[in-house]
Amino acid sequence: MNTQEIVTVTNLTKRYGDFTAVDNISFSIRRGEIVGLLGPNGAGKTTTINMMIGLARPSAGSIFINGLDVVKNPKKAQAVIGIVPDESNLYGEMDGFDNLCFCGALYGMTKAAREKRARELLDQFDLTKAGKRPFRAYSKGMRRKLTIAAGIIHEPEILFLDEPTTGIDVESARQIRRLLLDLKGRGTTIFITTHYIEEAERVCDRIAFIVDGRIVARGTVSELMESITHGHTLRLAVDTDLTPFVEKLQARFGDCGVELQSSNAITLTCKERIPLSPILQYLDGMGVSVFEVRELRPTLEDVFVKITGIEAARLRKEKEKGGLGR
Repeated sequence: MNTQEIVTVTNLTKRYGDFTAVDNISFSIRRGEIVGLLGPNGAGKTTTINMMIGLARPSAGSIFINGLDVVKNPKKAQAVIGIVPDESNLYGEMDGFDNLCFCGALYGMTKAAREKRARELLDQFDLTKAGKRPFRAYSKGMRRKLTIAAGIIHEPEILFLDEPTTGIDVESARQIRRLLLDLKGRGTTIFITTHYIEEAERVCDRIAFIVDGRIVARGTVSELMESITHGHTLRLAVDTDLTPFVEKLQARFGDCGVELQSSNAITLTCKERIPLSPILQYLDGMGVSVFEVRELRPTLEDVFVKITGIEAARLRKEKEKGGLGR
């Protein structure tokens, strides 16, 4: 295995009778990066992560984490990974500190080591004041943060998170994204599943789109955006009605596609980067003043819709429902 890769997944498949939940997927994760598996509910995200952490046995394929065969030795592999499930597995009657210490004990940490680590994590996650309160009294955002803290109590090399910000408020979601970036900065490799496009775009180094159990695209955000971009587009806003000038602009700049966006806004799309000065000079010569020029770039949402055919509104609806992707 490539020493830069901490995870290698090859031809991974999971069937339940006649239903194929995950269909022959392959990918790798490099050390120290955040990789996201993005897709709608039912796409196979949770099934994939459960196989990777040893909670579900694949029907076919292989998973290696840090050189360990997860399929053959799931317990051994689990010693080097941290797990944050989609729903908290901590104890409501125990306080934050005791929950963390209990998780540390499960990983074989000494009493002194786990207590020291628990205090560090409560401070790092801004939960020190809540450390002696019962877990059931925590807000949803606080519960999520403590669950992440429990997942890294033993300082794993790689952390798996299933839908890390589902069902929590906006500010808590922002805090968790900052925590993930902070963990990455400390050298932790992170794998997340999500159906939040903006979350994947903000925190992930690389992203894979999964639909109906198949990975349909993968790459960095820039690579994914370039995959649907076939040129450069400028949007110009002017002080007059451009309708009479569209044909003239098309004739003058024949290598570009000219499209009227509104009566006083127009786009020009060319294969190569568009020099601005000839356009401004030409419009000025016709008595048209340009007061805004903006280069239009695709968003990750545009890429997702283009590649998968799934409208982003479907993911937003699932987000509003707080649905959990499987």
